[in-house]
Amino acid sequence: MVLSRLAHGLTLKTLASRYALEPYLISKITNMVTRLLATKLYPEFIKIPVSRRRLVETTQGFQELTSLPNMCGAIDTTPVKLHKISPDTINGSMYTCKYGFPSVLLQVVADHKKIFWDVCVKAPGGYEDATHFRDSLLYNRLISGDIIWDKAVSVRGQHSPQNAFDEALMKGRKAVEEAIGLLKGRWKILQDLNVGLNHAPQTIVACCVLHNLCQIARSLSRALEGARREWATSESAGE
Repeated sequence: MVLSRLAHGLTLKTLASRYALEPYLISKITNMVTRLLATKLYPEFIKIPVSRRRLVETTQGFQELTSLPNMCGAIDTTPVKLHKISPDTINGSMYTCKYGFPSVLLQVVADHKKIFWDVCVKAPGGYEDATHFRDSLLYNRLISGDIIWDKAVSVRGQHSPQNAFDEALMKGRKAVEEAIGLLKGRWKILQDLNVGLNHAPQTIVACCVLHNLCQIARSLSRALEGARREWATSESAGE
C-alpha cells in the first residue's frame, strides 16, 4: 500500500477506497514506513564511498565517462513540489522556488551508476543551492577533514583546455541529473508531494533509499546476465 502511494502519488482518499481503510490510518502507516526507510535503512543504502574498493570503482567509472581523474560523485539540487502549504507556515514565502511553486529543496550526490551516496533535505525551495550545501552535513564533514580519500591522482602538468574540461565535467554531471530524473519518475509522489510539511523530508529521503535499492538490483541483474552469457559462450566453445 505504501509503495503504491509513493510510486503513483495516490491520495489518501483513493487508497482508503482501494484498501477499505480510513485515510488517517493510511497516513499513519505511510509515515511509519517512510520514517523507517529514512532512518533505519538510510545508513545501509546511502553511503559515502570511503572504502577503497568502492572508491576505486567509482572514480574509475567517472573517469571512463569523463576522462577526468579523482571524481567520485556529482552533486545537484532539485525542488520537490509540495501539493499545498498552510497559510500559517512560518516564512511560507521561502518555500516558493524559482519556478514559482511551493517546494522543499533536495540535494543529492550520485555516483556513475546513478546511486545516491549523500542526500540532504534541510531547506525550503526558495533557498539558494550554495546556502543549502553549506548548511549540509556533507559540507561540514568535508571542510573538517572527517572524510579523507586515500586515492588521488596528480593532475599537475596535464593539458586541459577550459572548453574540454567543461565538456568533460558536464558528462559527469549528467549522472546526477539522470539519477534525479529516475527518482522522480519512479516515485511520482515527488512530483506533487501530498503529505504534511513535517513529513516531507522523511518521505523524500525514503524515496531516495528505494531508488538506490532499484539501482543496486538493476546492477546485480546486469552482472548476473553478463555472467550467464559468458558461461553460455564458454560452454558453446567447449571450454
